[in-house]
Amino acid sequence: MTLCLDLLRHGDTELGGGLRGSLDDALTPKGWEQMRAGVAQQGPWDRLISSPLQRCARFAEELGARLGLPVEIERDLRELHFGAWEGQSAAALMETDADDLGRFWSDPYGFTPPDGEPVEQFAERVLAAVSRLQQRYAGQRLLLISHGGVMKVLLARARGLPREQLLQIEVAHGALFALQVAADGELREAP
Repeated sequence: MTLCLDLLRHGDTELGGGLRGSLDDALTPKGWEQMRAGVAQQGPWDRLISSPLQRCARFAEELGARLGLPVEIERDLRELHFGAWEGQSAAALMETDADDLGRFWSDPYGFTPPDGEPVEQFAERVLAAVSRLQQRYAGQRLLLISHGGVMKVLLARARGLPREQLLQIEVAHGALFALQVAADGELREAP
């Protein structure tokens, strides 16, 4: 049986752009509005699944309370840990670490930021979490509230993209995408 999995990216955060990774900054008022707009006239869902980071979890708690839905925190759906690059913008890294940033953008699976989480391990934990959700909630429709990196991994897999194109996928703040997860774990983007 198929799992319907809607993906919502968190909105703008207090510390702004750049590589947020495991930093746990809160949403701005604009970020809250982006997420509320993203789910307006969407659903219905059977339950909400969220990253543990507050930029996702606080919105999941608000939405769950408003819709009367259970909220489940899934630790493995947190963002990629960028190591020494956490909190830095691409512009700042271009001044201090341009060659390595270029390697990461062109082949994120082949280059890991200093002290960061390898993308291969990140993708494995994200896909394992989705597999567990499929096993537990097949036949249901879930809203997964998470991060740009998590969504890029899932969308790249659903679209059959090569690994090198992972970071070329656009996922705006508050963006909503729909996937179907088959019993065998195959991901397809829903129409």
